[in-house]
Amino acid sequence: MTRPMEEKVLCVDDDQNVLLAFQRHLRKEFQVSTAQDGPSALRMLAAAGPFAVVVSDLRMPGMDGVEFLARVREISPDTVRIMLTGNADTSSAIAAVNEGNIFRFLTKPCQPQVLLQALHAGVAQYRLITAERELLEKTLSGAIRILTEILSITDGQSFGRACSMRDAMRRIGRELQCKDTWDLELAAMLAQLGRVTVPSAILSRQAAGEELSPVEKDMLARVPEIGHNLLANIPRLEPVARAILYQEKHFDGSGFPPDGVSGEQIPLGARILKVLADAGRLESEGHGRAQALEIMKGRAGWYDPSVLAAAARVLAQPAAPEGARSGTVRLVCLNELKVGQVLLSDVETRQGALLVPAGHTISETLLMRIRNFARIMGVKEPLQVESYDD
Repeated sequence: MTRPMEEKVLCVDDDQNVLLAFQRHLRKEFQVSTAQDGPSALRMLAAAGPFAVVVSDLRMPGMDGVEFLARVREISPDTVRIMLTGNADTSSAIAAVNEGNIFRFLTKPCQPQVLLQALHAGVAQYRLITAERELLEKTLSGAIRILTEILSITDGQSFGRACSMRDAMRRIGRELQCKDTWDLELAAMLAQLGRVTVPSAILSRQAAGEELSPVEKDMLARVPEIGHNLLANIPRLEPVARAILYQEKHFDGSGFPPDGVSGEQIPLGARILKVLADAGRLESEGHGRAQALEIMKGRAGWYDPSVLAAAARVLAQPAAPEGARSGTVRLVCLNELKVGQVLLSDVETRQGALLVPAGHTISETLLMRIRNFARIMGVKEPLQVESYDD
C-alpha cells in the first residue's frame, strides 16, 4: 500500500450524497475536502490551499463548474482541474476545456477506480508542475545572485547605491500599495548592470566628476539599453528588463528611449527608478534631500506625480530595519574573513584603491576576489566586520 499523499484534493458538488461518496472512496489515499457550491469552494481554496486537484460538478446552481474552474485557474494556476458531470454534451466539454483548462473530463456515474486513476494522474501532474516551477525559481535565483555579485565586483560603489535604492524602492512600492515588490526591488538591484560593459577607467572618471568625451558619454547613456538586453531573454525577468530600459524616461514621454511610450505606459519600476536616481544625483551635488525633492517638483513632465509624492513621504522617514539582527562587531585579519560576515569598513589595497565598499555581505565570490587581490597587491588589515554566527 502506498503512503498517504501529502497533496490535498477538493471535491465540489451540490449533491451531499455525492460528496459523502467522495469521502468514502478517497479518504484512504488523499486528504479530501468538500464544498457544495463554487463560492464556498473558492473561500476554502483561499483559506486552506493549495490543493493539488480540484474535482467539480458541471451543473451547479449559481456558479456552474465552468465558471468555478476558470476562477480556480486564476486563483491557483498550479492546481489541476477535473470536471465531473452527468451531462456529457460536446458543447459543455469544449467550454470547460477552453475556459477552465481542464485536465480530465469524467462522466457520472463515475466508477471509483476511474476517479482514483484520474486523481492519481492529476496529483502526478501537480507534482510535475510544482517541481518545474521550483527548478525555474532556483535557477532564476542563482542567475540573479551571480549577476548581482558580478556587479558588486566590477562596480562596487554602484552596487552599494543599488542596495540602498532597493530598500527605498520596496518602501515606495508599499506606499503605492503594490501587492508584490519583488520585481521593483530586482529592477533597483540590476538597474546599472549595463555598466559591466563600460571600461573601469571611464567609470572612475565619471565618479571623480571629470569631463567625458562624446564617445564615453554615449557608452554611459546606453547602460539602460545594455542592461535590458542582458536580461530580456531570461524567463520571468522580462518586466524587470523593461523597467531597466525605461529608467531614464520622462513621464511626458521625452528622454530615453526615444519612442511613443509615456505616462503610465512606462513601467512602474522605471518611474520609481527615475525619481530615486535623480534624487540621488542631486544629493551627490550637495543638495539636501528636501531641497532635491523641491527641485524635482519644479521639473514639469519629468516624473509621475503619484510616484514623486510617494517618494517624498517615504524619503522623509528613516528606513525601518527589516529582520535586523544584532551581531558581533570585531576586527579581523584577512585569513579570518568568512562567508556571511558583513563588512563595516572598506576593503582597500595597500596603495589605497577601493576593492569593496563597506556594507557588503561576504559571499564566496567576493571572498575569492579579496584574497586574489591580497596575493598580488596586498590588502589593508585589519578589517571591521559584523558576524552572526558567534
